Parts: sequence; structure tokens; C-alpha cells
Amino acid sequence: MSAAAGADHVEITALLYRYARAVDTKDWELYRSVFTDDALVDYSSAGAVVGTRDEVIDWFAANFAVIPWSMHYVTNVEILDRTADSATVRAMFYNPMQLPGMTAMSSCGGYYHHEVVRTADGWRSRSLREENVWFDNAPAR
Repeated sequence: MSAAAGADHVEITALLYRYARAVDTKDWELYRSVFTDDALVDYSSAGAVVGTRDEVIDWFAANFAVIPWSMHYVTNVEILDRTADSATVRAMFYNPMQLPGMTAMSSCGGYYHHEVVRTADGWRSRSLREENVWFDNAPAR
């Protein structure tokens, strides 16, 4: 791996960690900083919102306040394709959480699929698709 590729990997991994912290702390301005202004975000595999960055932030702000806590772990960050200014990224996630009305911890896991671009402010995601593979102790729908 070249020095440039290594530096990009470190920066892109930090971007994904910042994403996890933003969701877990419900810091929607930090969440906004992870994405480009025109980003599209797809949480449909978890039965949640699909939309622009700002539509997703509005949905989170309205719906995540009832979740007492969550703790996203992002691992196995792979940069599948990288050019000087863009990359395709796949990372695993594990997310234990306390859901409203549930006495036991719930958790889910899967993959994040990002399309990231280099901007004047560093790497940003222009597209995120969550691939939810499993959910333990899911609430009744």
C-alpha cells in the first residue's frame, strides 16, 4: 500500500468512526459533517428512512430521541476502489442498543456501503447504504 493510500485509509476510517459517534450521541450537526450536501442515505434494510442527508437528519431527530442508548462499532474497513478523489468503502458494523419498551438489550449487525469523495474539508460520504444482516431481540412491528 502506498503512503497516499495508507493516509486515505486512515482518514476514511476516521470518517466512519465519526459517523458512529454522531449517531450514538445524537449529534446531528456532527452527522451532517460526515456527508456531502447532496448525499443520499438508505437505511431501508433496517426498516428505516431513505432520503437525502437532511431528510435523514430530520427523521433521526424525530425518532431517535426515544432510544436511551446505542453504541455502534465499525470494523473491517475495506477500501474496494480508490482513485485520487473517490473511493468505494465497505465496513462491518455491530450495534447494541436499548430500545424503548424493551427490557433486554437489542443488537443488530451488517455492512455499511459508502461512496466517499475527497472535498476541500476532507473525505465525505456522498452515499451510504446500510445492509442490515441480522437483528437480535427486535421489537414487534
